[in-house]
Amino acid sequence: MLNNIKQETESNMKRCLKNFENNIMRIRTNRASPYLLDGVSVEYYGKKTSIRQLASIVLEDSHTLKVNVFDSSMVKLIEKAIINSNLSLNPCSEGCFIRVPIPLLTENRRKDLVKVIKNESECSRISIRNIRRDANEKVKIFLKKKIIGTDQERIIQTEIQKMTNVFIKKIDILLSKKEKDLMIL
Repeated sequence: MLNNIKQETESNMKRCLKNFENNIMRIRTNRASPYLLDGVSVEYYGKKTSIRQLASIVLEDSHTLKVNVFDSSMVKLIEKAIINSNLSLNPCSEGCFIRVPIPLLTENRRKDLVKVIKNESECSRISIRNIRRDANEKVKIFLKKKIIGTDQERIIQTEIQKMTNVFIKKIDILLSKKEKDLMIL
């Protein structure tokens, strides 16, 4: 039962870390990344559909994405969705594919993006701490029901705290890497 709490806590923390990683991958740097268009969706047969399901997105070079559209009738719709995505991108269609040049970031925009990722990292840290709190409450319930002793409670809470520290450290490492990527000219 205590191992279940630890395993559940660890899997929830991993999920939180993965979510943070996915969120910061969408924030663009000066280099092109296929993840940049992950949040863009298109109306396809009356349903919002991700561009990734309608096309393959590859790097043409370090500053250009190439979107190979599977259905040529969707080229204009995908191009329009990219323009309307608030990513400050100006795609250019050529037959069944779309080129998306990535413009250079201004200094002010870089600083704004750093603020965004710092806020995102703080939200992820809070989520990790909430997961820790929930796990500790489950352990306290076992203590109240006299299923475990105080020594076992302390040991489990110490292990949960160590796990929390590890995941918060991983968030800080991802944050510093992304911050460096954003500030490189």
